[in-house]
Amino acid sequence: MTAGLPSKRVIVVGAGWAGLGATYQLAKQGYDVTLLEAGAYPGGLVAGWKTTAGKSVEAGIHGFWYPYRNIFALINELKINPFTTWTRSAQYSPAGLEVESPIFQNLPRLPTPLGTFIYTQFQRLPLADRLSALPLLYSLIDFDNSDQAWRRYDFVTARELFKDFGVSARLYQEAFEPMLLVGLFAPGEQCSAAATLGMLYFFILAHQADFDVVWCRGTVGEKIFRPWVEQITQAGGKVLAQHPVTDIVIDSQNRARGVVCGDQVFDADAVIFAVGVTGMKKIVAHSPSLQSRPEFRNLNNLGAIDVLATRLWFDRKVNVPRASNACFGFDDTTGWTFFDLNALHDEYQQEPGTVIEADFYHANQFLPMSDADIVNIVKGYLTTCVPGFGEAKVVDSSVIRLPNAVTHFAPGSYRHMLPAQTSFENVFMSGDWIINRHGSWSQEKAYVTGLEAANLVISYLGQGQPAEIIPVEEDEPHIKMARSLHKTVRGWGWG
Repeated sequence: MTAGLPSKRVIVVGAGWAGLGATYQLAKQGYDVTLLEAGAYPGGLVAGWKTTAGKSVEAGIHGFWYPYRNIFALINELKINPFTTWTRSAQYSPAGLEVESPIFQNLPRLPTPLGTFIYTQFQRLPLADRLSALPLLYSLIDFDNSDQAWRRYDFVTARELFKDFGVSARLYQEAFEPMLLVGLFAPGEQCSAAATLGMLYFFILAHQADFDVVWCRGTVGEKIFRPWVEQITQAGGKVLAQHPVTDIVIDSQNRARGVVCGDQVFDADAVIFAVGVTGMKKIVAHSPSLQSRPEFRNLNNLGAIDVLATRLWFDRKVNVPRASNACFGFDDTTGWTFFDLNALHDEYQQEPGTVIEADFYHANQFLPMSDADIVNIVKGYLTTCVPGFGEAKVVDSSVIRLPNAVTHFAPGSYRHMLPAQTSFENVFMSGDWIINRHGSWSQEKAYVTGLEAANLVISYLGQGQPAEIIPVEEDEPHIKMARSLHKTVRGWGWG
């Protein structure tokens, strides 16, 4: 910052991973930055809060996978210790236990994807069905996260992709579709093949250890966002909850000069939007300034998916073999996960009974139901997976309905998603649905895009040093070689 000159003013809209990341970076660089959050707590979908009875709840449990290099670097910078150790996971169907995953980094490292293929412990899926996935490797080589690759695959559904490459029906139903239901939150016929390949590669197939995961030892809001907001405030940033944004003020040069929040206008030299698809569509609906641009009007072509988050307190301890579990086959188009919070969360380690979080994705059929009916269904599903829940009684519960909560990467959606740079020269975008080339997904992508948006502000306003963004781990040598050869062949017109 130049001596004697006032700090440049930046408004960030949305206090999730992207918004907090952008705000923290800009505050450290001396900007006058204000973060506006529509909700009561910073954190967006991962914000945690207390019930009237003083019990912690949150809008679903979110894992932190081995490739989350930038988030783990942030945690080290904040000097906090919010995570469990690396945790094994299991997968259930109505028939019982289907899959157990080891801690992959503890096993001899094999070239991708051999480690994932050999070490994953399938209980019933025949080897012949697993081998039917091998032709799919061509698409993973072909899909390099480039704009051209997205455009090639985005109009294809995931179901078509797997069928076209010869994946067996059983492997699709018992392995790939369950991954989609808890990874992209929708059944395969509703998922973009491009998003499917990007998600599978980042979380599972790029390197052997990618599927290793840790969990927050409490709500993310309490364990991570609260100390993060404190450090943002100490750096000079301002975080204002319950401030829903409805418009931006545009000057005669088509630059944003302010953000409208009710009767208040916050002056701005630059603006960063860091909200989900649903939140952004609501802002556009109230904003004549944004509606004037086709890129923002076209956001109405994007969709989002309903989530149901439940937390059940039981009257006794039930032995849950693995702390984190994914489930499929209970409802045709819904995936769900359940977690033993006695093993994961500090506050429940001494709880006399078992505390379970069960989250449902693509849960539209559940949202109209009563809390009591939902709790009964969840208890029945848990009993199918772990019979010990049959004798246990639910003594308390929390049911949180989250309509249109997470991004739907539908076939054909890529063309309507926004890049970080908008047609307004000082308005920038961030979030897990923004187009970027980093290669990450979910929370890591949201945080990375927040840093990228902050860097665009720093470049535009000419103040401060850009954030260092850790790239995803390089492709393994055989993948690099295959992609290079494939690119050459495609350049000859043979691919």
